[in-house]
Amino acid sequence: MDEQVYQAARAAIDAAHAADPKKGEADYADSIEHWIERLLPDPEPRTRLAARCQHLERWAIPRSSFPAGRTPYLQWRIAVHERQGERAQEILLAAGASTEDADVVAHAVAKHRPKEPLPQALEDAACLVFLEQQAADFIAGKDYDDDKVITIVQRTWKKMSARAHELAHTIHMEGRLKELVGKALAG
Repeated sequence: MDEQVYQAARAAIDAAHAADPKKGEADYADSIEHWIERLLPDPEPRTRLAARCQHLERWAIPRSSFPAGRTPYLQWRIAVHERQGERAQEILLAAGASTEDADVVAHAVAKHRPKEPLPQALEDAACLVFLEQQAADFIAGKDYDDDKVITIVQRTWKKMSARAHELAHTIHMEGRLKELVGKALAG
């Protein structure tokens, strides 16, 4: 992918992020890209674009449009991933990217082949962002007992590669989160 196409695609992705009603999507994209840079040596342009699309217009399908519960939650995630992949592909093609590059990004963002290197790197980055920036507030905002939090951390950990595990140990954690992550990883 040439630099002009990369820059056009990146600008279009960031313009889409600017439409986020809660205004957190661009910061999330920056965080995912930060972790991708730590996970992969010299990530190629389409990898960087995929990182920026990890939560592309996630707000377009509200969680509230699906019933409560784990199964509907998983169905919602699949619907969101599919839409994100489609939007990533549209944006890249409109910016002049090749069909191959647009397809690679779309499939990675849609989680079509989750254990391939690029989708795994995106999953790793998302888990690292969760542990670094979101987990403490997430558990503080829920009425979860310790066992539930430990289960969440263990499920998150299982999704991650060995390299992501190494990087997770560099994340500064405090209080209840630090304690429960320690218990989750010990058990």
